[in-house]
Amino acid sequence: MEHDFVIVGGGIAGVSAAARLSALGSVLLLEAEDALAHHASGRSAALYEPRYGLPPVVELSLASGAFFRAAEGVLSPRGLMIVGRAEEAGQLAEDAETMHLERISTEAARAMVPVLNDQVAFAAHGDHAWDIDTDLLLQGFAREARSRGAVILTGEKVTGIRREAAGWQVSTAKGVHRGALLVNAAGAWADVVAGMAGVRPLGLQPNRRSMARIRAPGGHDVSRWPMLFGAGETWYAKPDAGALIVSPAEEHPMEPHDAWADDMVLAEGLARYEEMVTTPVTRLLASWAGLRTFAPDRVLVIGRDTGEPGFFWLAGQGGYGFQTSPAASRLAADLLGGTAPELDAATLAALSPTRFG
Repeated sequence: MEHDFVIVGGGIAGVSAAARLSALGSVLLLEAEDALAHHASGRSAALYEPRYGLPPVVELSLASGAFFRAAEGVLSPRGLMIVGRAEEAGQLAEDAETMHLERISTEAARAMVPVLNDQVAFAAHGDHAWDIDTDLLLQGFAREARSRGAVILTGEKVTGIRREAAGWQVSTAKGVHRGALLVNAAGAWADVVAGMAGVRPLGLQPNRRSMARIRAPGGHDVSRWPMLFGAGETWYAKPDAGALIVSPAEEHPMEPHDAWADDMVLAEGLARYEEMVTTPVTRLLASWAGLRTFAPDRVLVIGRDTGEPGFFWLAGQGGYGFQTSPAASRLAADLLGGTAPELDAATLAALSPTRFG
């Protein structure tokens, strides 16, 4: 065969997998767009908060910690704060316990974020959250892959996949590629790719999330502010290059496409943010949206397909793609290279496609 591994998808999942698998054999990565990380990966708020998500996701995130700590410049301190109104006390307490946050006074919260208003009745904070330099992380994986001979092609939208005796034939508008094993890292299109390959889709659902960039409220220096969440993740705000990114944190089911922000949903989310701060939003600097794709149980899918062992799932990253990418790609390489994974058996079972029968 032309390649040992053909990876479909050039987001963080596919590029990190290319880096890991390039140590095991020849790799070809195919990305439909003209640049890597065009869709969800390029539109992520990108926070490394290892306690965010369900237990198997948390295990992947925690297992990624050593990589992040060793990767110079990829992480920078941010912190995380959850704020809630009086009637949200129960939800905030649940969020704080789940994410290992410390309850703090509203005075302490306002000392960190001075625009919080008197609607904020409860707050919780933690230092164990870091910004991820997504471009540095992505390009680092890409360089590692290329240094071992991996071929990364952009503008190669997959139009057909056919099973052959020794592997796969993958067609694009630019030509035909062949590989012994197919890695499905296609994000929102992961079930579409499975269908092309004659593999049963798993019910992966893309969900839109809209975002807006606004000026720093009140002219404040927001560079040291923590990321803010409304209790129950009804909105969030994150400092970014001297401005704020604000999101309604919606999850609206969508067909796979190049997503854009819904103005009405964005306005509703901005209103929820405005209810908790002293400075109204007068205009947007920019807006955009991405698709966060979840399996039915909201846990990543990593492993060989139960019906077609030559087809490997690396999908369902949801909102956890960047923070789980070091461990998820390591797990993919371990499973395909015959190395015993470091994750415990229960986590491996929770991530495996076999859980879908």
